[in-house]
Amino acid sequence: MNVMVKCLLLLTAYLLVAASSAAYAPVKGAARFGRAPLLERFAWRILDWNFPSELSKQQAIATGDYQPENALPVGIEIWRDKLFVTVPRWKDGVPATLNYIPLDQVRGGSPKLIPYPSWSQNVAGACGSGLTTVYRIHADTCNRLWVLDVGTVGIGNETVQACPYTLNVFDLTTDTLIRRYVLRPEDVNSNTFIANIAVDIGKGGCDDVYAYMSDELGYGLIVYSWQLNRSWRLEHGYFFPDPLAGDYNIGGLNYQWHTEGIFGLSVSPVALDGYRTLFFHPLSSNREFAVSTRILRDEKLSANSYHDFQVLPERGPLGHSTAEIMDENGLQLFTLVDQNAVGCWNSLLPYAPSNQAVVARHDEAMIFPSDVKINRGLIWIMTDRMPQFLESEEGLNYTDVNFRILTVPVRDAIAGTVCDNTPWTFQGNQLWWDR
Repeated sequence: MNVMVKCLLLLTAYLLVAASSAAYAPVKGAARFGRAPLLERFAWRILDWNFPSELSKQQAIATGDYQPENALPVGIEIWRDKLFVTVPRWKDGVPATLNYIPLDQVRGGSPKLIPYPSWSQNVAGACGSGLTTVYRIHADTCNRLWVLDVGTVGIGNETVQACPYTLNVFDLTTDTLIRRYVLRPEDVNSNTFIANIAVDIGKGGCDDVYAYMSDELGYGLIVYSWQLNRSWRLEHGYFFPDPLAGDYNIGGLNYQWHTEGIFGLSVSPVALDGYRTLFFHPLSSNREFAVSTRILRDEKLSANSYHDFQVLPERGPLGHSTAEIMDENGLQLFTLVDQNAVGCWNSLLPYAPSNQAVVARHDEAMIFPSDVKINRGLIWIMTDRMPQFLESEEGLNYTDVNFRILTVPVRDAIAGTVCDNTPWTFQGNQLWWDR
């Protein structure tokens, strides 16, 4: 090997090491708070639906099938020109639990919700043909919408299990149901309450897919394999709430949610070993956890996997979070309900409060950010004042704006913060959680 070739190899090696070091180093002087303004895309004092006619709406009101003050939006998802909005049936009078807004037709204001895929498939208690209650949903890159119908009406001690827990997958290009899977009795228990779902598409493409569902009150994680059309349940001590983190102060209201366990879920990009990492946290906790999907995808392996789960540092005080999402670049966003905010973490950096920032915050418009998504280069945030709806004797003030969907460009939101790492798109080295 001649001297010139050796020099080129040494120079290449040096550049790779330098790039690797840059990928893990936070930007000097990076801010802990983003400065980009939020855009209020949609806002409602009270929800309304696009009924087939005014007569059918009045009939629904007369029969109690539509009681506007009982509807609270919880989850969102975006696919092409559809913005999906879920409304659980916590109280009577919610006409449809899975809905959408046509973004190509509606630009702002307080649009009426359109049931998805139809009115007939949103009938409460119509087990096997209708959706009863849906919380958070996921649209994958294979144009499928993953919808877990928890089958319940009511909340708390008034909950009625009208239908079994059922995973429904829709083909978004045809608006048709392509799979309905009823969770096994072994997947749930008497306390089960599943509110979140994450979807993991592997190297094998659209058939190599697993869904992960968090059992908030039954303290378990349910795994579903698309290819096997089978589910199984995991239990772990990290799924439980922190007994010291059950007190909340949000929007001037103090209340306790001390039993809320595993809740928010997000999956990383595919790592060098061909698997993703599932990040998760209990709602009543300030801490994040992680596990490789290599463990979760193997039913036998996951049954004896205590030491395969990782404990990550705490987010710090006021770290309660409902939802989290990670994009294809490894940027994780998570709601911070105590702070009326959304935080960020660039997963090229170790998980630590010093490597996190707040990218959106508003003490009026963001009271209880319940869901967050990334789509079209935008951060989408649903806020809904849920504590006032569920815990306050006065309930919501329907002369005020209660529900909002806010957006901010990702690049603008993270600009100048520790999450705006350089080079942002560098993916040539092993991610830190693989080491």
